[in-house]
Formats: sequence, structure tokens, C-alpha cells
Amino acid sequence: MIPFKQLFGHMQCAVIGMIHIRALPGSPLNNQSINEINDIACKEMEIYCKLGVDAVLLENMHDLPYVQSDKMGPETTAYMSKICSNAKKLAKNIPCGVQILASCNDAALAVASAAELQFIRVEGFVYSHIADEGPTHACAGSLLRYRKQLKAEHIKIFTDIKKKHSSHSLTQDVSLSTTAQTAEFFLSDGIVLTGQSTGLPTNPEELQEAKNAVDLPVLIGSGINIENVHQYINANGFIIGSHFKNKNKWNEELNEKLPVLI
Repeated sequence: MIPFKQLFGHMQCAVIGMIHIRALPGSPLNNQSINEINDIACKEMEIYCKLGVDAVLLENMHDLPYVQSDKMGPETTAYMSKICSNAKKLAKNIPCGVQILASCNDAALAVASAAELQFIRVEGFVYSHIADEGPTHACAGSLLRYRKQLKAEHIKIFTDIKKKHSSHSLTQDVSLSTTAQTAEFFLSDGIVLTGQSTGLPTNPEELQEAKNAVDLPVLIGSGINIENVHQYINANGFIIGSHFKNKNKWNEELNEKLPVLI
């Protein structure tokens, strides 16, 4: 728990704002130059700094439909490195992280190392599941070895368990508690709980189950808003995107007038 406090400044309810990077060149929905996309991400970083969030997480959310790491081209890693590096320069002392969809965890770690970010969010750390982009298999062993090779142990790895947009029928006999404990055993730096899809609330009972099961930080990764935040007050952190957007939708513009929840 100590590294979490050192990173975010406190142990409860750290607010991590999401920058959903516009569709990158090469992805189906791209209609902007890399410089335009970079400028939007940097502007959103400045807004989050003014809002007073505890950290910011950058993600290629608009790169629909997602592909897994074996299908992702090197251009995505290159573009994400450029954007994350430039956004980080504007973050002042706010910790920054990155996630690259879908399950492109080695690429995210490389970007974080190159752009001097402090954490990454990872899918498929332990156990297998079927995501909407296909089968996802455990990566803890290879990812942590890659982190060691890069001499990047200072970059924290927060790991989704029983993640959204996925079927977990393959592991339906493995409880959320057991999954969390396995993530802890496999050296996760913190676990992330979500609802069934982006913007949908996490089951509050799962938060308590996870907190009872592990000594790791537990973050809520979807569905936090002004009406339900009180249900998750025991969480160590909130990863929030939709709440900060117009109409409370992740793909709308960032609303700089919305208050930070905590």
C-alpha cells in the first residue's frame, strides 16, 4: 500500500481522470492528423490539472474496433508515445499512466517507460477470458519479466480482474476473491474492478469482497458518478471518464466545469 500512497498522495479515493485519445492514424475512425489528436489530448490534460484530479490515465479508446497485440501495428505504439510524452510535460506533478487497447500491455509498458509515466492499466493479467476482440490470456509472467528487462520496476501495474466487455464463463468456478488473490500472488500493484461495460457501475459488493481478499489497493474502473460515489468510499482510487464528459458519455467532449467527486 505504501507505493500507492507515495504515488497518489493518499490511500483513499484517488481520482484518476481519463483522457480518451481520439482515433489514431491507421484505425478505422481516424479523421484527424496526429498533431490535431495530440493537441486535444494536451488540452484535456490542462483541464484535468485545473480540476485538481490526483492522476490522469491516457487510453486509445477511440481506436474502434480494437485489436490485440499480435494484430496491432507499431504505429500505435509510436503515436501513443508522442502523445503521452507531450501530455506528461503539461501534467506538472500529477502522476500519469497509459493503457493501450486491447491487452497491448507490453506496448503500454514501453510507452510508459519512454514517456516517463508512472503506471499502466493492464487487461488479462491473470486467468483467461473471452473479450469482444477475442480470447485474452494471462500475461503476468511475461509482462513482469519485460518490466525487469526495461529496468522499469518503478512503473506500477494496475490490473483488471473479471473485466468489462468480456465473458468469464471459462473461469466461472473461480471467484472474484480468488482472482484478486491470484493477481496479488503474481505481483500486481493494484486491482481494478468494473461494471459490465464502459460507464456502467461496479457492483459495490465486489469492492468489499476484493478488499477483504487482498492487501493490494483496489480501484473502481467504471461507472463512478456524483450519485453513487458514496457506495465506493472505501476504494483506494477511482478511474473516471464518463462523469467528466458532456452528457456523461465517454465519447463526448471533456466538460471543464464539472466538479471532482472527492
